[in-house]
Amino acid sequence: MLLHGIFPPITTPFYPDGKIYFRKLEQNVEQYSRAPVAGIVVQGSTGEAILLSDEERREVLKCAREAASADKVLVAGTGIESAIETLRLTEYAAELGYDVAMVRTPHYYKGQMAQPANMLAFYRFVCDRSPLPVIIYNFPPATGYDIPAELVIELAEHPNLIGIKESSGSIEKVRKMVESTRHIKRSATVTDTFAAVTGRMMKTASAASASVESGELVSVGALAGTAAETGSLEVARSSGAPKPSSSAVSVIGNLKMRQKEVGFQVLVGAAHKLHPSLEAGAVGAILAFADCAPTACYEIYAAWKDGDAALAREKQERIAGAAEGIAGGLSIPGVKYAMDYNGYFGGTVRLPLLPLTADKKAEVEQLLERIRN
Repeated sequence: MLLHGIFPPITTPFYPDGKIYFRKLEQNVEQYSRAPVAGIVVQGSTGEAILLSDEERREVLKCAREAASADKVLVAGTGIESAIETLRLTEYAAELGYDVAMVRTPHYYKGQMAQPANMLAFYRFVCDRSPLPVIIYNFPPATGYDIPAELVIELAEHPNLIGIKESSGSIEKVRKMVESTRHIKRSATVTDTFAAVTGRMMKTASAASASVESGELVSVGALAGTAAETGSLEVARSSGAPKPSSSAVSVIGNLKMRQKEVGFQVLVGAAHKLHPSLEAGAVGAILAFADCAPTACYEIYAAWKDGDAALAREKQERIAGAAEGIAGGLSIPGVKYAMDYNGYFGGTVRLPLLPLTADKKAEVEQLLERIRN
């Protein structure tokens, strides 16, 4: 699965009494689906997942999945302290149609987790059995545990572990992980314009062509009447997976696909360090600040992708103070108020978190003055 680009780790909206506000969750997901983001992360730290019951986590995953656009990669936060419970939630996410499982590092028993064998055993157990590709989620400011780069590099050899969300803020660690995993080469299905292809995209395309005789292969040129222009490109009609062909492109319905070589994919979690992280080898980011300003975050990535370092630095400088002050300093209450201010629904937080005071709200508004969504 291709994980290049910007991913907002969406919040969980609540009513004032603390119950989940599912209609607002749907509206937020629909809005993010129209934004220039690569995908959506559901039930990460910014989603207050640790404050939800198991039933609530499942309900949120289901609601977000049903509201999301088929052309966005869906990442489910499924990490729980227990490996068995992590696997159970991962299996549920797979049943719903999620594309990737994001599994945070277990951390409660810190003395044991500091021993590499425990963390290796945890991730290997999950990755061996997970129906979804897995990414590690390292968030030391919250967990108090920072998985060593050497451990990540060792785990990266597992075929079902495709990346990491690295939220330590260390550019040097990003660089080390990227450089030490360059030998890992894997294949990901992408569109003809090199965007990620999800299972939901293929199912949608397959359903659209279901009226055509199953398994029939016809040339695109024959369909368009210009075989000379399309060469040996073939279409896999009404199948659930791309068929091998003599060209680099296969098609299901109107979905054109090819394979792209990817390595171990490092994503970062600090918006105020996005550009230097990309320069160090990261391929994208899962950013709490993207919850309130997805386009501003995407513009940094797009400029970097286009090779315009000067523009990327300019866009980075534009959001750096706001990203650090809101997502880094004021955390989830700050992000939620910033969402309210920028056209999304943030709403209240769950105890023990408290909403922002009036002076802190004014601080958020000042920080976002030049970054309206």
